[in-house]
Amino acid sequence: MNTSETTSAGPSRTCRACGAALQRSVADLGLSPLANAYVPADRVNRGEMFHPLHAYVCDSCWLVQLEAFETPEAIFSDYAYFSGFSAGWIAHAEAYVAAMQARFSLSPVSKVVEVASNDGYLLQAVVARGIPALGIEPAANVAAVARQHGIPTEVAFFGEETGRRLLADGHAADLMAANNVLAHVPDIHDFVEGFRILLKSEGVGTFEFPHLLRMIQERQFDTIYHEHFSYLSLGVVSNILAAHGLRVFDVEQWPTHGGSLRVFFCHAAAAHAETDAVARVLAEERAGGLFGPEGYAAFAEDVVAIKCATLTFLADLRLTHRTVCAYGAAAKGNTFLNYCGIGPELVGAVADRSPHKQGTRLPGSRIPVVSPEALLAMRPDYVLILPWNLKDEIASEMATIRDWGGRFVTAIPRLSVF
Repeated sequence: MNTSETTSAGPSRTCRACGAALQRSVADLGLSPLANAYVPADRVNRGEMFHPLHAYVCDSCWLVQLEAFETPEAIFSDYAYFSGFSAGWIAHAEAYVAAMQARFSLSPVSKVVEVASNDGYLLQAVVARGIPALGIEPAANVAAVARQHGIPTEVAFFGEETGRRLLADGHAADLMAANNVLAHVPDIHDFVEGFRILLKSEGVGTFEFPHLLRMIQERQFDTIYHEHFSYLSLGVVSNILAAHGLRVFDVEQWPTHGGSLRVFFCHAAAAHAETDAVARVLAEERAGGLFGPEGYAAFAEDVVAIKCATLTFLADLRLTHRTVCAYGAAAKGNTFLNYCGIGPELVGAVADRSPHKQGTRLPGSRIPVVSPEALLAMRPDYVLILPWNLKDEIASEMATIRDWGGRFVTAIPRLSVF
């Protein structure tokens, strides 16, 4: 479907931000299982649930979004993603903590609250600086790891109710961080209201999320998966915050996750002055067509072209008896593999550093997950790097494959062999 067209076929869909009818398609990626629903060894002979993976954009407020087919409880209560296994992401988090302490004069009398704190990777850097911290993490298995690291962690989904409870318990925050979680909440207004409640009058909140502008311009369709309910721009996020008496006063652009925004916000009456960066990024989004149908018109066709190029490349390798493995059992890789229809016949195994994933099969594709050492022992001719945003880190870690003439491959935004 050309995304410049709208469709009224199928059930009624409404925007989670403004309630308008959703009619404009951005990309239809077919049917896919939950991207982090890794299949354990004792369930490889059982079936999986597949849901439509179809992104729409609201013609009223321009939020790009998926329908919610599973509840957050079903997706996140027992989660397979542990942030602490990426050295690059840990360094990013430590740099964030240092910058926030310097900019906002955080001290032992301050309070830092992180929403979706995962295994405590970021708050460890906060605590190490003598600053009191609290993590909020809905996945009990992941929160348990954070507690083992000495990070006080509430097992809860965040929103208005949790915000009020934590405020009553004395956890009003000078700084609230939420990295790569805003896209994961189906009730985005309830989530943001929790920040309004828990932030002190001059407190600062930060959201980090993959930038919709980068996703569209660089054809990063593999960042679309069921756990990501929304795909965000500064303009849309600013409007949602404003609806809750909060305002954006600064924004930073980061290369993480293929291009992300770090948005700084506060209460509308707080003293934080707005920087020039806010107007600059908003102008870039307008120029990129994010607030009109023209910005989405070519995306779907280019997604199909990427699929065709990848399948042609892998089929040729298979027919000429060359072997391919992959690296990175990441959610984006599962979207990519399932959309393209790639299974163990084309990619023999995928390596991942997380022991929580090793020994499982990828959802849908059922490609076995092995350790990096096991992949090296297989001596593949090519290694397809699925988390392309970490390609330099992964290529350095797996440089040994070049000893036997092995090469690396990425598929997005276009097929590249290096």
